[in-house]
Amino acid sequence: MLRKLGTFLGGILSGLLASGLLILFISEPRGTPVILVQPPTPGPIRVHVAGAVANPGVYELPDGSIARQAIEKAGGALDNAAIDWINLASTLSDGEQITVPIQADSSDPTSIARPETKSSTHELLDINTATAPELERLPGIGPSLAQKIVEYREKYGPFGKIEDITHVSGIGPAKFDQIRELICVR
Repeated sequence: MLRKLGTFLGGILSGLLASGLLILFISEPRGTPVILVQPPTPGPIRVHVAGAVANPGVYELPDGSIARQAIEKAGGALDNAAIDWINLASTLSDGEQITVPIQADSSDPTSIARPETKSSTHELLDINTATAPELERLPGIGPSLAQKIVEYREKYGPFGKIEDITHVSGIGPAKFDQIRELICVR
């Protein structure tokens, strides 16, 4: 009797399994198919190239471009340009300005004349060479923060672009906006 019961249950289970497989193969697929989409490619950046270049102006460059490419796009540096004062390998960001300084006296390579701009009548402070007392003259920069800037520069080397000063603890976007037009990197 147990043998007949076992055979009977085996038959039912086999029938259920066969019915399930049949339904699985003949049923329509459900849900929506997964479509793989390529990530968007970054658009071009716009940089303002000014100073001792053949054609100063605003230029579009591919994302990830460096300062050298922007200067070349502006027709190259002039003969009296102090190109050594610019980090040609620094990566550019959208809206950045690159100012190529003019060599004031070709016999003295340390003598640099900065081109005059309409927006500034003051000399920009080079954050790579400024002392702590000089940095304190910037709005919102006190003795403690000026010292942090000098220590950061000594520990990590010169700033590649003015935006790098935001890596210093205590200089956030608001403070950077206060000093942006007053500083430079040469």
